[in-house]
Amino acid sequence: MKLFTNTVSAVIESLDEIFNQNRYADKVIERKLKSNPKWGARDRGFIAESIYEMVRWWRLLNQLSPSDDFYHLFGTYWVLQGNELPDWREFKGLDPKFIKANYDRIQERAILQSIPDWLDDMGAELLGENWEKEIETLNQEADVVLRVNTLKVTREQLMKRLADDGIESYAPKGYKDALVLAKRQNIFKNPAFKEGLFEIQDASSQLVAAALEVEPGMRVIDACAGSGGKSLHLAALMQNKGRILSMDVEAWKLQNTKLRARRNGISIIEPKVIEGNKTIKRLKESADRVLLDVPCSGLGVLKRNPDTKWKLTPESIEKVQTIQQEILQNYAGMVKPGGLLVYATCSILPTENQMQVEKFLASENGKNFELVEDQKVLAQDSGYDGFYIAKIKRK
Repeated sequence: MKLFTNTVSAVIESLDEIFNQNRYADKVIERKLKSNPKWGARDRGFIAESIYEMVRWWRLLNQLSPSDDFYHLFGTYWVLQGNELPDWREFKGLDPKFIKANYDRIQERAILQSIPDWLDDMGAELLGENWEKEIETLNQEADVVLRVNTLKVTREQLMKRLADDGIESYAPKGYKDALVLAKRQNIFKNPAFKEGLFEIQDASSQLVAAALEVEPGMRVIDACAGSGGKSLHLAALMQNKGRILSMDVEAWKLQNTKLRARRNGISIIEPKVIEGNKTIKRLKESADRVLLDVPCSGLGVLKRNPDTKWKLTPESIEKVQTIQQEILQNYAGMVKPGGLLVYATCSILPTENQMQVEKFLASENGKNFELVEDQKVLAQDSGYDGFYIAKIKRK
């Protein structure tokens, strides 16, 4: 594949924003691609993929590159992809044979898997023999997974509609509303998206709403709703009958929920900002179902957010665990007696998952709850994101 100076420059500028200005990779890529509408699909794909892959393998690239110059780092990445370097002055001093020989000598897992030492130590301690395969799987590129909006279309109808547009997809077993694209592409421009026939949502994430066992007419609270992806899924499962309170402490996130609900043809979602403990207390024992998709380290979604591992610290993980337990303790009271609470994270660490549930159940606020079942979804087993989902019943 031939390299072009303008697209390589776009990659370099984006990496500078991510690593020197501490910006999030997905937002940087989104802005960069919008900055030049003349780029074709191939150029845009090259830019996005190169940025994500370089972010994913950042530690390894720095280990193998002769300097921390961004062009040298890109050249090192390009060589490791099995490509030949063009004769550009920016790549002067790069020796492909030297890079490959150095790579063959590396034995440390943390360097080969391109993660911080502390994360490798933590993963090995908490996941044991599962860790090596898990981090290897999480370093692979994520599939593009759609969640079919069953209020408007069946999975088979959407598959045919996309096929008519030249977009091949398949239905994975065990995920009744999911379609996986055979090839990565920008699906947001497809008319079917604008018509609200689907949302982008990983297959593991789709298990969360299903765990709530909702029925039409129920009153449901999605208490950490964010931009509303799981609220939308719940509404579809409820056939758009009943009431869903989509709550979050960030009002701007709930604005997205409104827009997405309108596109999906959903009328039962009511966005509500959490202004403090009073908001939660007013809703005591008011819901048939409560979803707590709590803030977490995000280690289960490294496939799609590889920059997470460079922004996390042991201290930040410890801090988020405190927040998780506070949410469990304070929000569980919104469930009616006999109702269900689902606690979920996109983390693979037991300290954020089953250990948090155990701590809650052993507490004063948790004495009237019991664990029905939980799912520990590892990427190496599912092929999708790592997730944890605990179904907890109020007695």
